[in-house]
Amino acid sequence: MPTTQTTLTGHSIIAGESVTGTGGTVNGFDPATNETLEPAYSLIDAAQLATATAAAAAEEAFDSFSSLDPETHAAFLEKIADNIEAVGEELVERAMAETGLPAARLNGERGRTTGQLRLFASVVRQGDHRGVRIDPAQPDRQPMPRADIRQRKVPVGPVAVFGASNFPLAFSTAGGDTASALAAGCPVVFKAHNSHPGTSEIVGHAIADAVRDCGLHPGVFSLIYGPGASIGQALVSDPAIKAVGFTGSRSGGTALVATAAARPEPIPVYAEMSSINPVFFFDGALKGDLDALAAAYVGSVTGSSGQLCTAPGLVFVPAGETGDAFAAAVNRAMAPSAGQTMLTRGIAESWTAGVDSLGKQDGVELVARGQDGATQNAPAPAVFGTDVPTFLSNNVLHEEIFGAASLMVRYTSTDDLLAAAKRLEGQLTATLHMTDEDQATVAPLLPVLERKAGRILANGWPTGVEVGHAMVHGGPFPATSDTRTTSVGTLAIERFLRPVAYQNIPDALLPAPLQQSNPWQLNRRIDGTIERAGE
Repeated sequence: MPTTQTTLTGHSIIAGESVTGTGGTVNGFDPATNETLEPAYSLIDAAQLATATAAAAAEEAFDSFSSLDPETHAAFLEKIADNIEAVGEELVERAMAETGLPAARLNGERGRTTGQLRLFASVVRQGDHRGVRIDPAQPDRQPMPRADIRQRKVPVGPVAVFGASNFPLAFSTAGGDTASALAAGCPVVFKAHNSHPGTSEIVGHAIADAVRDCGLHPGVFSLIYGPGASIGQALVSDPAIKAVGFTGSRSGGTALVATAAARPEPIPVYAEMSSINPVFFFDGALKGDLDALAAAYVGSVTGSSGQLCTAPGLVFVPAGETGDAFAAAVNRAMAPSAGQTMLTRGIAESWTAGVDSLGKQDGVELVARGQDGATQNAPAPAVFGTDVPTFLSNNVLHEEIFGAASLMVRYTSTDDLLAAAKRLEGQLTATLHMTDEDQATVAPLLPVLERKAGRILANGWPTGVEVGHAMVHGGPFPATSDTRTTSVGTLAIERFLRPVAYQNIPDALLPAPLQQSNPWQLNRRIDGTIERAGE
């Protein structure tokens, strides 16, 4: 595929047009050196947003975009993926400069970004997300006849999406929230993360070009640069916006939830926020190669400088000699580990403050410490230790430290584990390291973890989230603001759909998914029984 080059403009893209902001400017920074990156990006402030056309254009685009036939709709998603790949190494190089993330990680993230777009294209073609249900009329039913009732799911309307700092591609401009909203048939107004503005613009042009080339209304996608929280609050307050996708801090997510709930018309906010992802080690698992197990744990803690929402910030290890041996192996594995450049100086400073606070808590001691990295903003990773009674009594030990840090909690009994698990807040993941001999100990813990986490895994590591049909990347608050869904995988499309029933509507007036002839060849549930297309 031939590559394309993007000339960075430093401006928002609103309904296909370059728009200069009047709210000041922001630059990207290279976190390895703290050097300023050009160009400066003009910011749209709340006053300008009120007169700009992003949300209004999205609303204008909604009717035509939400009613696309499956093939046209799927081809649009695939065109976005093609355009992102056509950019070539320019995209990876800019993302490296703005985030400090290595090329291998970013190449993988680009593949995940285009892969999930193509996965959603396959979902759109297959069509089960439309949720077609038909209860045919029964005019002779006694004691009362039944009307013809047909149900399908429709897009909710324009969606505001916020880019995440730690995934400049897969959770950003064309990331999971954008891909799932577009796949649902919802136009997107995207608020770029100010830490990687150039990366966002490159991908933004790839989407805007796909909108144009596929002949769609330009309001299907807009990219906005704005001054932090104020533009986000203004965007969520806009009456044209009908749902929100967010990945970021707990404070940022809850602020958006409050704004959305206070609107004259409240709207849902799907915010993925805070998780420490507990890992439980059982006796059987610790009878194997402790050095290999410790190295895998340290690798999961330190990968991407620990800046992953699924990083294992909490591990439970038995007290006694076996647990002591594992802690010693962790120390050996961590000692040569060098800090990696964090995403921004502010994130590095926040990590340092969190680690300093954790280390000063009564009953907490340092278990292992790595070395400072060679670049700026690359602090040495660390593992601390405590026991279950201390963990239960101190709220500080339950707080997320975003970066390469973890807390090892020593337990003495199954009751200890149950008490600790019940004390946990909601989590994205919970991990069990076990063998068959541990199953009796694990069994009473599972019902507790089901109430605490969106994904439970055995003998692996929570970092690395597969994008597929069965994945759940969500969980009870504060992992997410809505525990009923996911932000990764094809189920994410459900966030931006709502059901509508059509009663006794003439066939000629019904939308295509509900027409008797089934012109889009969808699987449909007829009187409770699934009828496969073509059967």
